[in-house]
Amino acid sequence: MEFEDTLGDEDEVLATAKASNGRRFLGLVSLALLGVLVIYISFVRPPSMGWQIFLLCIGVGSLWLADKMRRATASCIELTRTEIRDGDGTLIARVEDVEGMDRGVFAFKPSNGFLLRTSTSAPRAWRPGLWWRIGRRIGIGGMTPGSQTKFMSEVLAAMMALRDPHQ
Repeated sequence: MEFEDTLGDEDEVLATAKASNGRRFLGLVSLALLGVLVIYISFVRPPSMGWQIFLLCIGVGSLWLADKMRRATASCIELTRTEIRDGDGTLIARVEDVEGMDRGVFAFKPSNGFLLRTSTSAPRAWRPGLWWRIGRRIGIGGMTPGSQTKFMSEVLAAMMALRDPHQ
């Protein structure tokens, strides 16, 4: 209980993870360039009509994904005493619902990140480059620096250990 008293306000941000500028630039330029090149190829050397439509869909999809990633990585992930949330206020997970965490090398997790298992299922959500959620599994990381996500996972692990000292 002493730990809870020293943390202060429930909305105090204990850890933050934000996409690094270099990774963000490289990811966005790569996706946008892929989209532009595929659309260009579909018009300059048009294959049969079916393949041309397929290439156009891939190109437009890549441009759409680049824009979605641009908007997502402009935000950040925040850890407070009670929740993990997106910088825009979207609740990713409540700390009390987190049952387990996997930071291992062979875990199915985002790059430089970690995987959470929660006790309650939530709707699917995806912020490319920052986090994703499918049911009870949440991946945190991607374009974020490893130092930030490692610190966030260590703070969260300490909070979980103090909450459940026998585990």
